[in-house]
Amino acid sequence: MYLLSTHKDPELFLWSRLNEFLCTLHIILHFRLSLTSSQPHTRARGVQLLSEVLQECYGDLTEREVEVLIAFYENRLKDHYVITPPVLRGLKALTKCTVLPPGSAVSMLRSLFQDVHVQSLMLAERACVYNMLINLMETREAELKGLGADFVFGFVQSMDGERDPRNLLLAFQIAKTIISRGYDLGKFTEELFEVTSCYFPIDFTPPPNDPHGITKEDLIQMLRAVLTGTPKFAEFLLPLIIEKLDSDVQSAKLDSLQTLTVCVSQYEHKDLAEFLEGLWVSIRREVFQTSSERIESACLAALTALTSCLSRSVLSSESEDCLSTFLDLVLKDCKHHLSEPDLKLVWPSAKLLQASCSASIRASHVITASVMPNIVEQYNSRTQVKDDRSCKVIAFIGMTCIVQRSFVNYDAVLNETIMRLLLTEDDDRVCLAVVECAGALAELHPVVFITKMIPGLKTEIFSVRQRCLSALAAVSVHPSVVQESTPVLLEVLMRVFHLLFSGSVNFLVEEVVLACRSLQRIAEQVQDTEETGRCFHEVIIPRLLGLTLQAALQDEGSSGHRSPLVEEAVLSAMVPVISTSCSRLQPQLAEQTASRATSLFLNGDVSFLPDNSFPSHIQLLKQQGSTWRQSQMVCLLMGCVHCRNELLSELEEMSCTCTHTLSYTSAAKCFAGLINKSLQGALVLQVFNLRPSSRYSIVFFNPQVAKALLVRYHPLSTTLTDKLFSLLDNTDLGSMAADGFSLLMSDSADVLNRACHADVRIMYRQRFFSENSAKLVQGFNAAPQEKKPNYLKALSNIVNKLPKQVQVTELPALLSLLLEALSCPDGGVQLSTLSCLEPVLADPPAALIQQLEALVSRLLALTSSPAMDVRIASLRCIHALSRFPVHEVLPFRAQVLRALARPLDDKKRLVRNEAVQARGEWYDGSC
Repeated sequence: MYLLSTHKDPELFLWSRLNEFLCTLHIILHFRLSLTSSQPHTRARGVQLLSEVLQECYGDLTEREVEVLIAFYENRLKDHYVITPPVLRGLKALTKCTVLPPGSAVSMLRSLFQDVHVQSLMLAERACVYNMLINLMETREAELKGLGADFVFGFVQSMDGERDPRNLLLAFQIAKTIISRGYDLGKFTEELFEVTSCYFPIDFTPPPNDPHGITKEDLIQMLRAVLTGTPKFAEFLLPLIIEKLDSDVQSAKLDSLQTLTVCVSQYEHKDLAEFLEGLWVSIRREVFQTSSERIESACLAALTALTSCLSRSVLSSESEDCLSTFLDLVLKDCKHHLSEPDLKLVWPSAKLLQASCSASIRASHVITASVMPNIVEQYNSRTQVKDDRSCKVIAFIGMTCIVQRSFVNYDAVLNETIMRLLLTEDDDRVCLAVVECAGALAELHPVVFITKMIPGLKTEIFSVRQRCLSALAAVSVHPSVVQESTPVLLEVLMRVFHLLFSGSVNFLVEEVVLACRSLQRIAEQVQDTEETGRCFHEVIIPRLLGLTLQAALQDEGSSGHRSPLVEEAVLSAMVPVISTSCSRLQPQLAEQTASRATSLFLNGDVSFLPDNSFPSHIQLLKQQGSTWRQSQMVCLLMGCVHCRNELLSELEEMSCTCTHTLSYTSAAKCFAGLINKSLQGALVLQVFNLRPSSRYSIVFFNPQVAKALLVRYHPLSTTLTDKLFSLLDNTDLGSMAADGFSLLMSDSADVLNRACHADVRIMYRQRFFSENSAKLVQGFNAAPQEKKPNYLKALSNIVNKLPKQVQVTELPALLSLLLEALSCPDGGVQLSTLSCLEPVLADPPAALIQQLEALVSRLLALTSSPAMDVRIASLRCIHALSRFPVHEVLPFRAQVLRALARPLDDKKRLVRNEAVQARGEWYDGSC
């Protein structure tokens, strides 16, 4: 650059140096003629060719060559406007060079900012400019900072007016870098804010099948990083947030609140002081009046962040205590509502106080000192407050928050209060708040709970059973607490067994189920440690299996009552206890537990069970005559099903020959779980096909095995699903075969799910539908009239389990069958078909509008269905039809209004409500 500026004839010198460079590329003649042409378009083609060469070989250039090319391109920026695009592409290539001469970055940018109006360029050229800036900021930061605020001003001019989302992402990236790396904003701070904040909040919807993959969330996050990146923006951003919170657009409010939460983490109290009252008014209004849980949650998060920022302020003798000022505003507007428990603002006020209180110890002391005496006084002295439990609930929510953050200690007084309310409180809301409070406290103070709470619950558990069972589950989070609480729950089950047969106690099945669910909750929530794993492996699972086996072998007591431990509801509640426990065990313990259970069921090995006084030769996988108590225990095997080939034949035998429902369904599920995990699927399927098919194996066992193979994309699944399709024409089994498709497509709660380590691939339902929908249509068209309902039922069971977005895409092709399904006499088919149609009606395809007459007539007929759910669903669909284009639905208006008069007098209130809404839309809506 120095040589060029000091040479007697700079233009001649430039061309001579460029000529040297072009000679090295062996294309001098073509370039020289083009670059010196008197025609701008010819010169542009020459520059374009040169730039294309540079894009390929910029890494091979020397510093001397780069210097010449930069000077040439800067000179060409002053040329005709048609030459500017290829010049920018050449400069972009040069910004990638590792041998840029010192000062060249500043030189390029000065020329760019001075000679080019960026926003008059096409999209690709504007992108070139932004990429040039990004490249230089990554490699020549010190040089660019040497420009001072001029660099920021040049960028602001370049970005001002940008509209394309692809370029906006690049521009936001540059602005973020300017802020985060400490570039000098100078007097252009407000200009940089204005040029970026004009896009806030982001209002962008990507076009369908957008190849660029830019989402609204991408733009939101990048812009948020810019706006919240520096406290210098506070005086501009906070008024903007307050303004946007007054908007009626929910997304704008949410974006503003989330931006506020982020920005205050960067600010100091002095940045907020001027705007505290306005921010509080906006947050308070949204919590008091909002109908959106997301907006309310965002408000509370913003309030916590705001209070936390103020709590970090370092006070001096001359500075104002902004935290106290702010909390005075909060208490003034919220505290008095706590004295009005009958009014609707008590809950929002409690949430606002809790959000502020949770921000810091200092804030909690201020709010607690102001609020808690008033709440305690109301609770102790006012009869009407004692009768209305809202204040109790608020108190315990607040107490949970306060003690969680170690603001007060968990002492004997608090323990006594919790115990008393657990045992005596009648209001369910208060009980729930107390239980949640106890659970939160137990994690922080396990020793206190072990020594005080659990002994008290153990003492009262047989008099106040349900409360104590729920409380034990809630407090069992810490491993040391679990070691003490689970024996109490197991003791309940042991008492059920031992005392019931002596007639000294009468436990309800629901209470035994609750004890099992409490154990399940503990298994789900307890911290995952080897200590808790061994507790479940060595104590809980063996005890459950032992007690159940004892109950299965025991005759009815003298009272004539049957043990709850052999009831299906109790056994079904034990299954998730075992499966959840096994899923969280360390691999070695899980393997041992599964092996023990397998040996118990396969070989009658009871050596690991406590109180081992069982008879020899126990055969749990065989039904002993009409006795089903032992065979039904196979359901417990589902919780820890293990890949042992010896089990397969036994389970298959039980599945196809046992007559007890729980026994054979559980055996089939265990068999399916083994097949899903087995690598020998072909061998198993071959063995199964050799057996004579029973009625049950066709309608339950076959779908279970088919599903086990289907969810893992096993090719042999087609063999069994095709058999199921063929049965739809069977007079006796067609309807049950159609039900099999519901089993095939439903989520599995016990064995065939990822929590039980089953091999479940993504989108297996969509794959099955795409491969088999044509078979359904062809079968329906070919079937005699009396068999068509079976196909409709199968279709309904399949489509109803598909994700909604897939339904919307696929249903137009199946519309004729769905309309037929609405006329099917099966209420289940009608209901599932209506649930499929409802989301499609929100954005109806052309095929649906063409069938509008048939659809309206069938929907109106279903408003008189004997099933309430069908009546409600049909009315919702009719309601959705009112939003169709006016010229399409207007011919049906009178017919619909007449038909809707009848459900207005329906005996069910929910039906009447839907009818009123639907008829009102058809009266007053667009039609």
